[in-house]
Amino acid sequence: MISVQFGKCQSWLVLASRSVAAAALCFVFGFSARAQDVSGGRWIDLTHPFNAETVYWPTAKTFEKETVFAGHTDGGYYYTAFNFAAAEHGGTHLDAPIHFAEGALTADQLPVDQLIGPGIVIDVTQPAAEDVDYLVKPSDIEAHERAHGRIPEGAIVLINTGRARLYPDREKYMGTAERGQEAVAKLHFPGLSKEGAELLITRDIGAVGIDTPSIDYGQSKTFDAHVTLMTRNIPAFENVADMSELPTVGATIIALPMKIEGGSGGPLRIIAHLPGG
Repeated sequence: MISVQFGKCQSWLVLASRSVAAAALCFVFGFSARAQDVSGGRWIDLTHPFNAETVYWPTAKTFEKETVFAGHTDGGYYYTAFNFAAAEHGGTHLDAPIHFAEGALTADQLPVDQLIGPGIVIDVTQPAAEDVDYLVKPSDIEAHERAHGRIPEGAIVLINTGRARLYPDREKYMGTAERGQEAVAKLHFPGLSKEGAELLITRDIGAVGIDTPSIDYGQSKTFDAHVTLMTRNIPAFENVADMSELPTVGATIIALPMKIEGGSGGPLRIIAHLPGG
């Protein structure tokens, strides 16, 4: 049996079989004595695919895919290969702390224990449906804690605004389909308030994710949530896919980005595991 410990969440990954496909994988978090066996249960992919429709900031380079070869070779075997190019920040992606904090952690420096942890879903779908520029407030977080208990140390906090269902329609999802600097002023979508970010910091969380193009709301000029979180080396996950099947608490989140050396972010594959038979 191989046991690997992950930092502040006090997590262990246990492989009980030589076959990875058949391995019993257990995450034991310090906040709970219960082991989560991920050899069973259910997996949910919270990642939008990368393609020509992938949503990027109006000023960012979009995703490009080039075919190098696709077909049967002279050697008689089938072979495919592609090149791709894109900005770090687009689609489902990581914002590393260096993105908004000088000297903070880069994408490759983030500890794995900040990217794997208990999933906490803050549901603001109703107020976000009523106000496209809704800011998640401390009261939203405190209401969650009254109902479900204090957010545990090392948690991956996901903000569900309900807007993932609008992806990848740029007009509906982010307020404009236009490109270029002038389009930035036309962005409208919910985000996290500075005060909400400050409260989450006191919970010693691992990371924050949201189902919009930015952890700050579309009309932000000062990006307070980014600055507040990232000066404390807390990364953000943006354009997270549909969270409607996630429980409010009880899931395990695994969010592993492309490991770009010195990067301010990068494409992210984020998944959730739900325990059960």
